[in-house]
Amino acid sequence: MADQCMLGWILATLCVLFAIYCLVIKKKERGTKKDLPESRRESVNCTATTNEECRSGNVSDADVIIVGAGVAGAALAHTLGKDGRRVRVIERDLTEPDRIVGELLQPGGYLKLIELGLEDCVEKIDAQKVFGYALFKDGKHTQLSYPLEKFHSDVAGRSFHNGRFIQSMREKAVSLPKYAVSVQGHLIQGTVTSLLEEKGTIRGVQYKTKDGQELTAFAPLTIVCDGCFSNLRRSLCNPKVDVPSCFVGMILENCQLPCANHGHVILGDPSPILMYPISSTEIRCLVDIPGQKVPSISSGEMAKYLKTVVAPQLPPEVYDAFLAAVDKGNIRTMPNRSMPAAPYPTPGALLMGDAFNMRHPLTGGGMTVALSDIVVLRNLLRPLRDLNDSPTLCKYLESFYTLRKPVASTINTLAGALYKVFCASPDEARKEMRQACFDYLSLGGVFSEGPVSLLSGLNPRPLSLVAHFFAVAIYGVGRLLLPFPSPKRIWIGARLISVSIYPPLCTLSVAMVHRELSSPSLGQKELDKCSSLQLFLHITDLLQSCETDLTRRQEIANFSYAGQIEPLVSPLLLPLVQSRLASFCGLRWQLNPKISPKALILIPNKLQGPRTFHRPALLVRLTVKNEDKDRREENKRARRKPP
Repeated sequence: MADQCMLGWILATLCVLFAIYCLVIKKKERGTKKDLPESRRESVNCTATTNEECRSGNVSDADVIIVGAGVAGAALAHTLGKDGRRVRVIERDLTEPDRIVGELLQPGGYLKLIELGLEDCVEKIDAQKVFGYALFKDGKHTQLSYPLEKFHSDVAGRSFHNGRFIQSMREKAVSLPKYAVSVQGHLIQGTVTSLLEEKGTIRGVQYKTKDGQELTAFAPLTIVCDGCFSNLRRSLCNPKVDVPSCFVGMILENCQLPCANHGHVILGDPSPILMYPISSTEIRCLVDIPGQKVPSISSGEMAKYLKTVVAPQLPPEVYDAFLAAVDKGNIRTMPNRSMPAAPYPTPGALLMGDAFNMRHPLTGGGMTVALSDIVVLRNLLRPLRDLNDSPTLCKYLESFYTLRKPVASTINTLAGALYKVFCASPDEARKEMRQACFDYLSLGGVFSEGPVSLLSGLNPRPLSLVAHFFAVAIYGVGRLLLPFPSPKRIWIGARLISVSIYPPLCTLSVAMVHRELSSPSLGQKELDKCSSLQLFLHITDLLQSCETDLTRRQEIANFSYAGQIEPLVSPLLLPLVQSRLASFCGLRWQLNPKISPKALILIPNKLQGPRTFHRPALLVRLTVKNEDKDRREENKRARRKPP
């Protein structure tokens, strides 16, 4: 009897403690939700489930949840799935998209596509190779070719139907054997309504299926890449979206462009006109209209505008086809958005693609930035096998925002600056800058190769961009002041410099300073090591671009690197360097490279032609990290044994 009473008291005590615990948890959750900004509370829900409960109640466990299966989402799903991650993708609409942008992939983006193993996604969709640009102004034109001499013959830009490209990547993603998908074996079609947050960490998503069922999915990492119309970005960043203009798109048929396999930019009035092939029989035409208001399509104002204002400025080769496309009536519009990256570092979540960062589509750099971001993220996550280690994962994700900046800031700044330069303006300084830019590119040689390599993503270096902005400005000022300067011309020259150099220089300076000082992976002591690290990374890129033979690359790596790399870089950047070297060597396992500053200096002297090679004095030790560790442990045990 006494035992029964004691058991009853114990059970009652446990029930009371459990009730108190539940009340405390709910109070903490309410407090956490109040601390969030209003914009974040709209799309973040709190949940008190534990990790074990998260895994038990779902169709399948996942390491990563990807919201959106566009260019960024589908490519990311394939990349992480190929690395053995269990990936779940939730896409609002799985039918083939029909868009008027995202149809031109620059050569730099195609190289990233090759690095991700997705180059075959452009092979069976009637994609067209693009070898450069043709620039038209006032009846004159100049042809700007991509500097592709050092690359394989297959490396070039690609233009295609955006929907076909996305569907091809989706099919390749779901074909991976370790790819975690829904029970039906397809991508999950549903609309993500909110992110699930627990104690400040994103644990998963809540989504609504096609038939209206509310479900939840959980994973250690949630990556939001649901496009330019993202409804989740406010919970992960501070979006400042600007709409400088709108594109009016149509498809031209039965015509040939003046320069085959080239993108065409007509510097019209009031703004540029773009043309490029998207199939063997179709040409995409995009007419830029400044501002957010466009003529009405239904009332016929748009057709009148296109025929009377735009058509007379086009090359004669496409004039008739343009009028026929206007009469056909399949005219579509889309606002051009630009949005700088301003993330809230949030444990367990990441933004990518247009949901995170947008720039004017004039230069076609959006897909290049997205694919470059995926490469950076893949290299960061490869050494981290357990994504449930939240503190370590958070540090790696914060490093991602820093490491992406050189490429992204260069392409973003170039897109915004070129759009401002290429737009017509009554201002004398802007007129001179527009003409100076056209004439500078028409000079050819290094004057065109440098800017085109920046535009194509082949050389996205901020300092190179600043140098060419200075060169164009000096070229324009020199034209104004020669042969006889006047006060008016001097004033116009001063304003030309201010409008052409100051804005991009400020943007790039802020980006570079933020990259160096705000990164949690770079302390004050590591700043002195950055130059050596960047030199190493540039050398591996240089060798990889110059030497396409895999065996040859491994030989160069094996005999060119020596010393210690650990003292050279911070611990958080070391996995990136290891992954870069592994990618360079064509190896799939994690390496422990030994690199010294002396070897970095010796490397350029060892490449005397395509096949000449001399072994340097310092040898390399490239060993599998785990084997090296095991060997050291065995040596320690051997020393401890008594003789």
